[in-house]
Amino acid sequence: MTQLNRTPLAEQAADLLLERIRGGEWALGQKLPGETTLAPQLGVGRSTVREAIRDLAGRGVLASRQGAGVFVTALEQPEDWDRVVRRADVAAVIEARIAIEVEAAVLAAERRTSDELQAMEAAARERAARQESIEVHVDADTALHRSIVSAAHNEILVELFDSFTPRSRQAMIDLLRLRGEYGGDADHQNHLRIVQAIADRDGTAAATLTREHLLALKAHLG
Repeated sequence: MTQLNRTPLAEQAADLLLERIRGGEWALGQKLPGETTLAPQLGVGRSTVREAIRDLAGRGVLASRQGAGVFVTALEQPEDWDRVVRRADVAAVIEARIAIEVEAAVLAAERRTSDELQAMEAAARERAARQESIEVHVDADTALHRSIVSAAHNEILVELFDSFTPRSRQAMIDLLRLRGEYGGDADHQNHLRIVQAIADRDGTAAATLTREHLLALKAHLG
């Protein structure tokens, strides 16, 4: 196994890991070995491996899932300009989501039925469970948000959400790749609070929590 003999070590380790990913050692979606395995292979310490993983997460190649490990999310590093374009597109998508989903949360709190509330709660549980890949997690997240929009009982909002979903899905996948992590407990709790506000028929809280959640996503773009 090739080892490193030049500095900076973290950058060298990241480059070597990227070479191994490009070479097919780990497939898209596959989990990387742990730090204790990678460190001796690279000839560096575990802290350097962590830095290298953070580097590749920032490049959109790896993603850390809380309690699950580090997974390959791209087989090639995007070009710098491509990343700029992706960030801009994600920001625009989040702004559009705010326009649709904040008002939908208010209306859902006023109009939701008991069955619709149960559907939201089930979707929230499913979202928390579906963490095997970024794409699967985003699909489960979309299902939860759609259940809220549907409970608003406004056909135009539902049509806007549905027509927007393909672009929104790709933007959210790009965002999570840029962040390098997804599926954390804090994020899950934020969604549970939105559902609880709707359950309490508190439209003001539902709108505020929805806006704060989406603005926090936008803030991660830097």
